[in-house]
Amino acid sequence: MITVVGNLKGGTGKSTVAFNLAVWLAKQGKKTALFDLDPQNTFKDVLDVRLEEGYEPCLSSAGDLIALESLAKKPSAEVVIDVSIADKAAMLAAIKRADRVVIPCAPSQADIWSTQKFLSMIETEVGDKKIFAFINRADTHHMVVETQEAEEALDMLKGVKRLPVRLYQRTAYRRSFSEGLAVFELNAYDKAAQEVLTLAALLYPQYV
Repeated sequence: MITVVGNLKGGTGKSTVAFNLAVWLAKQGKKTALFDLDPQNTFKDVLDVRLEEGYEPCLSSAGDLIALESLAKKPSAEVVIDVSIADKAAMLAAIKRADRVVIPCAPSQADIWSTQKFLSMIETEVGDKKIFAFINRADTHHMVVETQEAEEALDMLKGVKRLPVRLYQRTAYRRSFSEGLAVFELNAYDKAAQEVLTLAALLYPQYV
């Protein structure tokens, strides 16, 4: 299955999400192909850190659309793709070949607008796609209402299914990513680890 993790707006945590999902898949013993189509190469950077530290499983990424086309024709692995509007052509090419798109959305009105525009762009330039969204970088304080409001707004958008999971704004995500580790590798009992494991189970129930 080819999964694109993306959004039009920067700062939604898509590279962190894609990385954690890819490591989780590899930990399940699944052949995993990673593609970094974001010009910032954040995905590649974190995988380089992982390689330098000698963490297993060892992962690498590609930025070759020809290789992606080959995998799309003869699927032999779980494919996770990090995309960015900074390279719109590559992003659209990946979405066209993808089985689904996963959209991390921060709990703000600007991010809801961005997600709405992303959905419109996919519908106009690609066509019908299976699309999921979830709230990422939610506020941990129980009195903050923006997260629930953002979820309600996502539920109102056409063409997307909201996943019943929240990833919160936690130091563990930044720390683990900087060290080349998934959050569940840094601390399997951390709240962030449980959030990612829930997300992975929702997206890949066949491997749980």
